[in-house]
Amino acid sequence: MGNFLAGKVVAVTGAGRGIGRAVALACAAEGARVVVNDYGVSIDGAEPTSDIAAAVVKEIVAAGGEAVAVADDISTMAGGQRVVDTALAQYGRIDGAVCVAGILRERMLFNMSEEEWDPVLATHLKGTFTVFRAASAVMRKQGAGTLIGFTSGNHQGSVSQANYSAAKGGIISLVRSAALGLHKYGVTANAVAPVARTRMSANVPMELKEIGDPEDVAALVVYLLSDRARAEKITGQVYTVAGPKIAVWAQPRELRAAYAAEPWTPERIAEFLPGTVGTDPMPLLERLEEMARAAATDSHPNA
Repeated sequence: MGNFLAGKVVAVTGAGRGIGRAVALACAAEGARVVVNDYGVSIDGAEPTSDIAAAVVKEIVAAGGEAVAVADDISTMAGGQRVVDTALAQYGRIDGAVCVAGILRERMLFNMSEEEWDPVLATHLKGTFTVFRAASAVMRKQGAGTLIGFTSGNHQGSVSQANYSAAKGGIISLVRSAALGLHKYGVTANAVAPVARTRMSANVPMELKEIGDPEDVAALVVYLLSDRARAEKITGQVYTVAGPKIAVWAQPRELRAAYAAEPWTPERIAEFLPGTVGTDPMPLLERLEEMARAAATDSHPNA
């Protein structure tokens, strides 16, 4: 066992499988006491069970670590609060909250129902909020702590997962808001956009050219939770880890602006905007168009 997180208490949601499990195990291996949260649902959010959270705790304990299971639904305020309350009751503090829990309900936007939209937003976005809300109140009083939200490269948009993409984009804004609002209290907040082999990545509708394993992601999370990252004042950042690659995403900023001497009218905008302000090309749209052209060529090889 290492000591990167010695003495720290870390809560991990969605820790029963995949990346969440890898994060929980890595935190414990580096000396943290871990609250293992997982509602135990299937990938679409159904069939909850507490068994998988308990199984991860057994793994940690068998390896010489300390952990406790919490099989609560973090899409509710009470569930998020219980994750943090368990850390306090069991270990007396909470130093890190890592929100990995998520589900998928894939559907094209024009066919997506409310029943497919609401649970995805509730699990990803609200589930991150409920834990952040409870943990930040304690961290503020402690004068230290780290919040980590899990987003995705799909925050750029998705062909058939508008619900998932909207939630992941919201998590980035939530993390940046937490970084700004909690900075003076010594609390940091960052987001991780993993690309790893999991049961969720198997449902990504586009080919992933760069992909790693959950353990790669876990190593980054351990670092972000550590005093080494705090010493570097890392906060408000979004990092991608995909196997050997680590990347940081740009902060939102205006790309290009122009000003008119007279009030805007639709006609003046039509003349002014395309050539002067222009657009920012959408990489995923360009990729889709390339794929469509390639498919058309394949279907008509002599054209």
